[in-house]
Amino acid sequence: MGPRMGQVVGQTGSMTTVIGANIRRLRKQRGWAQARLAWELCRAAGVQGEPVSAQEISRWEAGRRTPRDWLPFLAAVLGVSVDMLTGPPVPPEPEMPALADYLPAGDPLAPLSTRSGRRIGKGVVLDLHQRVHGLRLADDVVYGLDLIGRAMRDLRAAITLYREARHTEETGRHLLSLIGEFAQIAGWIASDAGQHADAERIYRLGLSAAQQAEDHTLAGNLAGSLAYQLSNTGREAEGLVLARAALAEAGPDAPPKARALYLDRVAWAHTKAGGPESAQHAMRALGEAGEALAEDSEGTESPTWLYWVEAGELKVMESRVYTELHRPLRAVPLLRDVLSRYDATHTRELALYLSWLAVAYADANEPEEAAATAERVIGLSADMASERTAERGRVVLARLAEYAHVPEVRTVLDSAA
Repeated sequence: MGPRMGQVVGQTGSMTTVIGANIRRLRKQRGWAQARLAWELCRAAGVQGEPVSAQEISRWEAGRRTPRDWLPFLAAVLGVSVDMLTGPPVPPEPEMPALADYLPAGDPLAPLSTRSGRRIGKGVVLDLHQRVHGLRLADDVVYGLDLIGRAMRDLRAAITLYREARHTEETGRHLLSLIGEFAQIAGWIASDAGQHADAERIYRLGLSAAQQAEDHTLAGNLAGSLAYQLSNTGREAEGLVLARAALAEAGPDAPPKARALYLDRVAWAHTKAGGPESAQHAMRALGEAGEALAEDSEGTESPTWLYWVEAGELKVMESRVYTELHRPLRAVPLLRDVLSRYDATHTRELALYLSWLAVAYADANEPEEAAATAERVIGLSADMASERTAERGRVVLARLAEYAHVPEVRTVLDSAA
């Protein structure tokens, strides 16, 4: 009889925890994703299909299941003896969920058993690269509900190509990365449209594609995007855990711009989660984000999707954190500086950043300035198909209500009503 699936342990004991910690440590020493270890394990065992998945590896590492019959094969692929896998105990790592815990059930990206489509190569991959980048650029000027249809069509088309067309293994990995990229921007657009449940499903699908492609930087971006949504939609504790996991999983070798982006999201997650030390943690993450970005140079290679990460964006996040922490004396100068140089054609971002400035002015007891800024926010977002911007408008009006006795504020509130 061949190896069986990892069996559930009735009561998770110390031995299971030890084995899981050792598997995780040895896997990371090789720089393997959990999906890579699962593939190596099935190949070593000589079994067809994928009876062991990345999710199962994650359960073993977390001590929720024990590998049992898979132990000899694990030892072989990790280059150790079975005794080394089962002991001596290693110090437990701080609890941190693996990104595999966030993958969708089953495998929606599984190729069809019989691929009847045409054979595709580098030309199709290049076309998809250009299309996904075009979609990202479109999101700068077309928003939410106005763009979600195109985004979903592009994502479905990429998935269909991967599952049905014939291609080499290398082309397949490129397609998986592109599916991850399409999913990231489609999830962002769905979130902008207020379709948060759909966005979460899309992000998880993209995370699955990125992990299968062993594209750790992209996986971190997808996980961080979902974490950002969770932090902004009432699931702050989950958002913080996932933002930290995204940073940890990408590792120190991620491009500087990527690390800066992940650290920015960690800072925001700490800010939204609150707690006695949230401000300290957020400030530390912001400082590390700045240090990471400073490591970027002209010769540093970064994925195309990081084109927008630059010093101005870090300043925006810093100012938003200060606003959320009710520190307007720090927030206002930062926001005014960024907005003075911002591209006015990016209307949604302009309205969003102005909304933070309006709240900061209100916190600084400057109701007239807050009212004037709020009026700009409302004017910019009036015909915009962005739920994100609409929600920020509601936040601004609620904050201004405290100053309803001020004539300028009263005018804005009456106009909005």
